[in-house]
Amino acid sequence: MSKTKQKETKPAYGMCSCVSFMIKLAAQYEPLILFSGLMVTALAIVQNLANLFLSPMVLRAVEQNVSAGRLVATIGIFIAVLTVSSSISGYISGVDNYRRITLRGVIAALLNDKAATTSYCNLNDKKFCFAEDKANLCVNNNSAAAEAVWNTIFGLLRNCAGFIIYLLLLTNVEPVLLVVLLATTIPGYYINRYISGWGHRHRDEEREIERGIGCVVNEVGKLEAAKDIRIFGMRAWFHDMYQSGMRLMRAFRRREAGAYLWGNIADLVLTFLRNGIAYLYLIRMVLNGGLTASEFLLYFSTVGGFAGWVWGILSDFVNLHIQCFSLSYVLECIKYPEPYRFGDGAPVPGEKDTPGEIRLEDVSFCYPGAEADTLKHISLTLRPGERLAVVGLNGAGKTTLVKLICGLLDPTEGRVTWNGVDIRTLNRRDYYTRFAAVFQESLLLPGSLAVNVATSEEDIDVQKVSDCLERAGLSEKAAALPKGIDTLLNRRVYDDAVELSGGEYQRLTLARALYRDASVLLLDEPTSAMDPVAESEMYQQYDKMAMGRSAVYISHRLASTRFCDRIILIENAAVAEEGTHAELLLRGGRYAYLYGVQSQYYQKDYHAGEEE
Repeated sequence: MSKTKQKETKPAYGMCSCVSFMIKLAAQYEPLILFSGLMVTALAIVQNLANLFLSPMVLRAVEQNVSAGRLVATIGIFIAVLTVSSSISGYISGVDNYRRITLRGVIAALLNDKAATTSYCNLNDKKFCFAEDKANLCVNNNSAAAEAVWNTIFGLLRNCAGFIIYLLLLTNVEPVLLVVLLATTIPGYYINRYISGWGHRHRDEEREIERGIGCVVNEVGKLEAAKDIRIFGMRAWFHDMYQSGMRLMRAFRRREAGAYLWGNIADLVLTFLRNGIAYLYLIRMVLNGGLTASEFLLYFSTVGGFAGWVWGILSDFVNLHIQCFSLSYVLECIKYPEPYRFGDGAPVPGEKDTPGEIRLEDVSFCYPGAEADTLKHISLTLRPGERLAVVGLNGAGKTTLVKLICGLLDPTEGRVTWNGVDIRTLNRRDYYTRFAAVFQESLLLPGSLAVNVATSEEDIDVQKVSDCLERAGLSEKAAALPKGIDTLLNRRVYDDAVELSGGEYQRLTLARALYRDASVLLLDEPTSAMDPVAESEMYQQYDKMAMGRSAVYISHRLASTRFCDRIILIENAAVAEEGTHAELLLRGGRYAYLYGVQSQYYQKDYHAGEEE
């Protein structure tokens, strides 16, 4: 089982691939990151060496009884080197921070572009969704891997250079001293790393606690939750849940602090041993006449610095490994295979504004990870200009059928064709242009009413927007808005935005579909927020709007689709019945039964309204 777990958590891309990816990206978009990073690294080495040699050189000058002027000049040179290198390094680092943020933005843009353009089926792929979530964590702040990795890369380079320089200095001393330094530094690092990794090993427990606290905070902060909290008196319950989560978090932090305490103790003991042995050895060399006072001070400082370089190299390698583990998800997400053909697909046959024949040939579909097929052996033809209704109970697979028709999903068995050509061979992006859809869940763009209809901020046809709003029954609402079609929507983004009701929002999505001028209109429960009477009237409007187009209507209210040329009833993942409304009623089957049950409730509501 442990082998399986290791296999699952193994990154798709190694450290070399991730570092190479970042360097190539920097060379393409922000090449000065590489140059400035090398400059800061070189200056850091210069500053370190200047600090290392300053005191020994001053002491050596005193030993040699040099003049005061020469002593002051020596000190002045070192101070000048430190000041200039520090100033240049600080300036470059400050400017370089903006370049690193920009590059992180480039990576975020690549991830956003992948999410917005990837094959729709990938959004149902748990592996892709997991990689996308992890990749987004790499770009969400300044300390995330996409930006912090540069500190690690150049820090590792700096530590390696410092290690080599200090190693050359210490070769003039007894090699046994190097063994002592390495023997106390390396084990100390790994002991400290293991104890410091307590938080990493318990990250799932921490995330579970944070998730619980975050859930309470997020729910309380939602505008739509405000009514329930006040009406049902849920404030005390949320308060208790929050306090319970905070108690768990405080207990977790106490355990974490206790674990880190042992790491600090181990580090203190090993540091004492390392420095004590080294310093005793150097003092003995001074007493035996093997070292001058200035040389003792130089090697005394070198011993401590050498351990720091070793520790830094080991730490940077570990940090780089962790950051590349995260960056691996960025590469995995960006390079995730695309099962649909976008750039290399064949052109869609037929004119763009002319509906084609869509045929489903023995189509079955099963969602990834599901035990049973959502649809089984569906054979169906949508003729050009036909109005088809797809009805059935909730969860019957109606929405899945529409997604198969418009190419958002590919069947697991069988095929879908457009004018006799398998859509899997077509340019999928071109194929999408043949459809205008109104789904149950649609996106409200952070922009004006006109932008939400045209789904664009450029080249908006204002007259066409107004015509579509009128045909969708929203012209009066638009005229009553403060700025007409320029009124902003989406209050989560704009404080002065206007909120639409559920029915108004569904009419907006219809206007958006009309603006597209596609040859096939897909309406997936577009009137779920309306009452049956309003829904029936709306569908009649849809019927007029669909003239000259093919149209597929989905509804669980059977009475609303009586005007369609053909109705199919989906049940048990298959087409249970097919025909016109009148034919299906005469047949007396499942459709007739469901229609009778639904109409009975509508009649009761109607008579109850009359009695009132």
